[in-house]
Amino acid sequence: MPTIRLFCPEDLPRLQEITALTFGPVSIDRNMEQLLGEFGPSDWQARKLAAIALDCELQPEGVFVAVDTEDRPVGYVTTRLQPASGIGWIPNLAVDPVCQGQGLGRALLERALAFFRESGMEVAKIETLEQNPIGQSLYPSLGFQEVARQVHYARKL
Repeated sequence: MPTIRLFCPEDLPRLQEITALTFGPVSIDRNMEQLLGEFGPSDWQARKLAAIALDCELQPEGVFVAVDTEDRPVGYVTTRLQPASGIGWIPNLAVDPVCQGQGLGRALLERALAFFRESGMEVAKIETLEQNPIGQSLYPSLGFQEVARQVHYARKL
C-alpha cells in the first residue's frame, strides 16, 4: 500500500496529470462542453487542472498525496476547512487509473476525515455526480449519507 503524505509544491504537475486521467467521465464542465460545444478561453480539462492548483494553493496543509515506493504521487485528496460552519469539505479526490481498486481512495478519504477531526470540524462534506458509480459506492461505505440532489443547467449565451 502506498504511503500518504502531505502535499509538496513539486507534486502539483503529477496531481494535475492524475486529474486529467480520471475526471473526464465525472466532470460537470465536460458534460457542458459535450452538450453546448466549447466555450471560454480554455477547455474543461484546463479549468479542472486550474481548480486543482487553486485547491493546493488555498489549503496546502489539507492536501494529502498517496505516493509509491519512489515517492511518486499516485493519488490525492484536497480539503477545505470551514471553521465558521464546522464543515470540512472535500472538493477533489483522484487515484491514478493503474492504481485504482487497491483501497487508495478510501485511505485518502480516511486521512482527510482525520484532518477534519484534528482541525475541530464537526461534519465532513463531499459531492459526486450521478454518473460516478465509484463515488456513489465509496462515500456511503465510509459513513457519508446523501443529503440532497442538485440539478445543473447550462446554456450558451
